[in-house]
Amino acid sequence: MRDLPSQLRPGDVLVANDTRVIPAQLAARRGAARVGITLDRPRPDGTWFALARNSRRLRVGDALDFDGATDLQAEVAALEGDGTVALRFNLQGGAFSDALSRAGALALPPYIDRPSGPTADDARDYQTVFAEREGAVAAPTAGLHFTPALLAEIDARGVQRETITLHVGAGTFLPMRHDDVADHKIHAERGEITEATAARINAATGRVIAVGTTTLRLLEAAVTDDGIQPFHGETDIFILPGHKIRSADMLMTNFHLPRSTLFMLVCAFAGFDRMRAAYTHAVAQGYRFYSYGDSSLLERA
Repeated sequence: MRDLPSQLRPGDVLVANDTRVIPAQLAARRGAARVGITLDRPRPDGTWFALARNSRRLRVGDALDFDGATDLQAEVAALEGDGTVALRFNLQGGAFSDALSRAGALALPPYIDRPSGPTADDARDYQTVFAEREGAVAAPTAGLHFTPALLAEIDARGVQRETITLHVGAGTFLPMRHDDVADHKIHAERGEITEATAARINAATGRVIAVGTTTLRLLEAAVTDDGIQPFHGETDIFILPGHKIRSADMLMTNFHLPRSTLFMLVCAFAGFDRMRAAYTHAVAQGYRFYSYGDSSLLERA
């Protein structure tokens, strides 16, 4: 990572995701029944789409209370299948955020072992230096490698920096359950690219470097033959080999699980044979995988 500035050129534009992780994991009670809730995203109708463990215990109209915040309640507005529900909370805006900070915990990936729950260090470590806009369930982990000192070096090389927002959803933790990738459905995630940001990226004189798969997915959702367009809404774009990448020239990303949608994305970006060789090297050399692991800088095939 210390060598990253030397790989960049004046006129390049580095695009990162400025989403901020919220404490999206909640311990709910319906009477004596315990239900684990992981918030995914708010909807225009005011409900929250969420994943529910023990969802078979829930019925539409059930009232839920939450450990850690006696003022927070929710009604089950809909059961949507595969353990997903729509919840309508009694609080909104700042009152909801305050209650969530007391009742919620970070929804860390299952491979980060925390028998007693996320720690105070996790609350700091699982946010990127770019994090500003609250709404993500999971961190855009390629951004975790950056520090203020590294960004200062990048700025000194004449590299332009931009941020866009994709609120990473709980679906990022879900494994592939189908042998045919075409049968896999990615949960929608909320994103935004402002008109001014889109214009600056399109005006770049150098390469576009996407920091992380979330950044690339949003850029690809917003790109047309006329360049990056302003974007405000949801995207469920699923990038597979055969998809023609049009929005970025380079991708910085961590090392991903096999049989994951993220590994398919990097194969679409850099080529299957190149990524198979890269991962063979990474395994042989003992690189660290997953959210707190090592990273890579890939050129578009």
